[in-house]
Amino acid sequence: MKRHPARSKEATHDRIVETAARAIRRSGYDGASVAEIMKEAGLTHGGFYAHFSSREAMLAEAADRAGAEAVASSARIAANAPPEQGLQWLLRAYLSKEHCEHPELGCPVAALGSEMPRQVPEVRRAATRRIKEMIDLVARQSPDWGQPGAHDRALVTSATMVGALIMARAVDDPKLSDALLKATLKHLVPA
Repeated sequence: MKRHPARSKEATHDRIVETAARAIRRSGYDGASVAEIMKEAGLTHGGFYAHFSSREAMLAEAADRAGAEAVASSARIAANAPPEQGLQWLLRAYLSKEHCEHPELGCPVAALGSEMPRQVPEVRRAATRRIKEMIDLVARQSPDWGQPGAHDRALVTSATMVGALIMARAVDDPKLSDALLKATLKHLVPA
């Protein structure tokens, strides 16, 4: 069988970006070293520059991938919800104990938000694009989508859900963490 070096290089590049997307959400931008990412991807550190011009270039792609994964996951959840319940399902998944306990697989804004202002423009640009997509997804799921004030409500809902998740992850008291998630969900999805 004939090898396809271009496809192989693309697959390797994709594996590095996927690994980096998990690593930044787990360890932060500064905690995700090139050596550790390459090792976790099953590659040598020396091969890094065959795929990226700099660490920042990799971080920008990783931020974009992490954001794309989060938006796609939320969109799938909303799409699988019964009619008119997309936002409720999205919020229940976002404010769940599982999401809280697995930052490496979840929302990069909740995992990395406080670090983003100190990142290079390429990383911030990628994060901003995905944050806008998430706000738009929340807006489209809202029952008042297209009405005056709907976008502002989507901004508040998005900020509230991210803030609640950050706080729930920050505390070392499991009961308080659960209470933060449940109270926010109850506020955003009244019975």
